[in-house]
Amino acid sequence: MEKKKFYSTSGFEIPPFLQKYETDLSPPGEYPFIRGPYPTMYRGRRWTMRQYSGFSTAKETNRRFHLLLERGQTGLSVAFDLPTQMGLDSSDPMAEGEVGKVGVAIDTVEDMKILFDGIDLSKISTSMTINAPAIVLLAMYIVVAEESGIDPTLISGTIQNDILKEYTARGTYIFPPEPSMRLITNIFEYCSNHHPKFNTISISGYHIREAGATAVQELAFTLANAKAYVRAAIKAGLDVDVFAPRLSFFFNAHNDFLEEIAKFRAARRMWANIMKNEFGAKNKKSMMLRFHTQTAGSTLTAQQPENNIVRVTIQALAAVLGGTQSLHTNSMDEALALPTDKSATIALRTQQIIAEESGVANTIDPLGGSYYIEWLTDKLEEEAYNLIAEIEKVGVIEAISSGMIQRAIQDAAYQYQLEIDTKKRKIVGVNSYIQEENLEFDILEVDESIRDDQIKMIEKVKASRDNQRAENALKSLRSACEGKENVFPHVLEAVRARCTIGEICGTMKEVFGTYKPVDTI
Repeated sequence: MEKKKFYSTSGFEIPPFLQKYETDLSPPGEYPFIRGPYPTMYRGRRWTMRQYSGFSTAKETNRRFHLLLERGQTGLSVAFDLPTQMGLDSSDPMAEGEVGKVGVAIDTVEDMKILFDGIDLSKISTSMTINAPAIVLLAMYIVVAEESGIDPTLISGTIQNDILKEYTARGTYIFPPEPSMRLITNIFEYCSNHHPKFNTISISGYHIREAGATAVQELAFTLANAKAYVRAAIKAGLDVDVFAPRLSFFFNAHNDFLEEIAKFRAARRMWANIMKNEFGAKNKKSMMLRFHTQTAGSTLTAQQPENNIVRVTIQALAAVLGGTQSLHTNSMDEALALPTDKSATIALRTQQIIAEESGVANTIDPLGGSYYIEWLTDKLEEEAYNLIAEIEKVGVIEAISSGMIQRAIQDAAYQYQLEIDTKKRKIVGVNSYIQEENLEFDILEVDESIRDDQIKMIEKVKASRDNQRAENALKSLRSACEGKENVFPHVLEAVRARCTIGEICGTMKEVFGTYKPVDTI
C-alpha cells in the first residue's frame, strides 16, 4: 500500500519535492558559519578521528590507546567507569560490581600516569567524558603533564563538564546545580589564564538524544544549557570573548540521514546568532560552534549485529556532511558488550574509508543549497527556537528542577518506541527482516578482580604519600568551597598530594551537599 505522507524523525511532514527554496548562504568560515566554522574545512584539515575508549584498568586502556593510534586514530577520547564518573574510589562499597566495567577506573593521579604512559600530551589532544568530577580529572591530566616535563600551557583537549544534561538525561551527577555551575565557571576562569588550548566544556546533546529526544529537542535543550553556562560565567565576572572561544559541543548522529545533516548546520547558525545578538560577543571565535559527533549508540541492535556497521557508516557520513570537527564511530558489538580490538578497528576504518575513499571531504558543505536540506535546516531551527523560548519562560534550572525537560524527553522516547512496537517504524533485524541467528561473537569481558587491583593501588599510594600534605590540601579545599574563591588551584594541590578522587569529591560533598532528583513519573 502506497504511503500518502512521509515524516522526518522529528515529525515534520516532508514535501514530495521542493522546486525552489530561497536561501542566503555565507561562505564557510564566515558568520553565521552555517557552511562550517573554517574557510577550508576538510580540504585544509580532516576531522579528528577520536575513538571513545576505556575499560578495565589504566594499563589495559593504555594498550587500546596505543593500538588505535598505531592504526591511524588522530585523537584520544577517554571513557571512565561509573565509580569514577560519580567521584567514588574503587574501594567505596557503592563501587562494587562497577569497577572498570563501562570505562577505565581512575582513583589517583598515579592511575592517570599509567593511562597516558608513552603518549606525549603536548602532541595529541584528549577528550574526557567526565562531568560532575570534571575538575578533578582535568587537574589529574594537568599534573601528569607537569610531572612528565610538559609545559601545561601546551596541552589540548576537551572535558565534557556539562552537568545540566546529567540532571535531565544521563544521571552521573553529584552536587546540586548551584555549586556545580560554580565549579564549571571556576574551570572556565582558571583555564582561560593557564591552559588556553583546552576546551573547558563540551555541551552535550548526545546524551539527550540517547535518552530518547528528537533532533529538535537535542538542538533546543543543548543550546538552552549552553546559554545557561554563558550567563553563569558572565555573572561570575568573566568576559564572554575570553571564555566563549573555548566552548565546544557534542552531538549525536542518528539514523535520519538528511535531518541529521540539517541539524548540524542549524546548530552552527543558531549559536552564532545567540552569541552575537544575545550576549554581544565580538570575537569571531566566540560565535563559532565547533563540535564532536558520536554515532548513535541507542540505534545499535543485538540482533544481526553486523548490520550496525552499515548504520554507523550512514550516521558517520551524516556527521561529515554536516561539518563535524571530530568523530567517534561506534563498534558493531556495543549492543552486546564493550568493543573488542577487532570491532574497534572496523569502526575506525569506517571513518578512514569515508575520509580517503568517498570523496565527500573534497568540497565544503556539499549539500548546501539543496532545496530540501535548506528547508529542513530552517525548519529545525524554527522549532528549536520555539522550544528554547518555552524553557526560558521558566528558566533552565527551574525547567530541570520541575522535571519539565525530563518529561519532554520521556514522552519523545515513548513515542519512538511505540512506533517500533507497532511497526510504524521499521528496524531491520528487530521488527522486520528477522532471521534465526546463532551469535558467535568474541565478547570483551572485564574481570571482577580489577577492583581488588585498584584497591591495592589506592593503599599503595596512601602508604607512600605525605599524609600531612594530603590532609592539609583537603582542609584548604574545604575552606575554598566554603568561601567564594576559585577552587581549582586547591583541587590541583590535592591531586599533587596524591589525594584520591573519593577524598576530593567527598570533601566537596561535605560543603555542597548532593543532588536529589525530581520524580518525573
